[in-house]
Amino acid sequence: MTLHGIIPVWKPKGLTSHDVVSRIRRLAGQKRVGHTGTLDPEVEGVLPICLGQATRVVEYIQDLPKRYQGTMTLGTATDTEDHTGNIIDQAEVQSTSFPLKEVMKQFQGRIEQVPPMYSAVKIKGERLYDLARKGRVVDRPARQVFIYHLFMEQTEHQNIFSFDVTCSKGTYIRTLCVDIGKYMGYPAHMSKLTRVQSGPFQSVDCYTFEELEESKEKGTFAESMVAMDEALCHLPALVVDQEDGKRVLDGIVFEWEPTNEIPASSLVRLYDDAGRFCAIYEIHHQELRPVKVFRDVHE
Repeated sequence: MTLHGIIPVWKPKGLTSHDVVSRIRRLAGQKRVGHTGTLDPEVEGVLPICLGQATRVVEYIQDLPKRYQGTMTLGTATDTEDHTGNIIDQAEVQSTSFPLKEVMKQFQGRIEQVPPMYSAVKIKGERLYDLARKGRVVDRPARQVFIYHLFMEQTEHQNIFSFDVTCSKGTYIRTLCVDIGKYMGYPAHMSKLTRVQSGPFQSVDCYTFEELEESKEKGTFAESMVAMDEALCHLPALVVDQEDGKRVLDGIVFEWEPTNEIPASSLVRLYDDAGRFCAIYEIHHQELRPVKVFRDVHE
């Protein structure tokens, strides 16, 4: 039986996101599996994994805010912008007091970042990390990202700061640490990072591989899954009768009048009156048009 749903996995350090996908493929016994946002091997935390038809909603989960907790070390910069890289700059941290309220205010809201050289961003068809490994540094256009929340405090070590940040898709926390360090007048790098939330999934929702292996042995693996529409709760929901629900699965276009609550261009979850999640539709002018129809889930 093909499984359709999302498993919030706690990714341990030392594994790539692709490693996690490979393990879930083996446990689920199916090939159609994908993750919802890469985590570096040295970063642990929340990694929602989509199975079956749920792989078709990856983009909507990826676009949701993510929350991280970690530490920034002031006084040392590395070529990778984290603790795994080679030191490229150092300075003795002489101050014991920093205007952290001002720093937090400066780095909240819409900010610009230059992607790090050790990243998967492509420039003229080449991955930046491939260029970096060849010893090349190229110009990278700045990108806009959004910091919804940032809290920082100094630890018992005067050059190490803990932080809690909620940010938009595409934010490089490594680069955020480097930029904050520059603002404070010192080289810096990200020394530790954990993703504690991705979209609606938090650390308390996650399963370790040990737990998933155990559930596989007990025959309860499918119980670890969350229904795909639960991860799309940020989209408004509309209900049609069962007859129209069948027509939705055929991709029918409906007449629809946009409202203040659900304006034009909105994406919506469509259910039949039996509570079955049928599709994602878009309000286009005065019509509801299909974007994703989940016929296979109901067959």
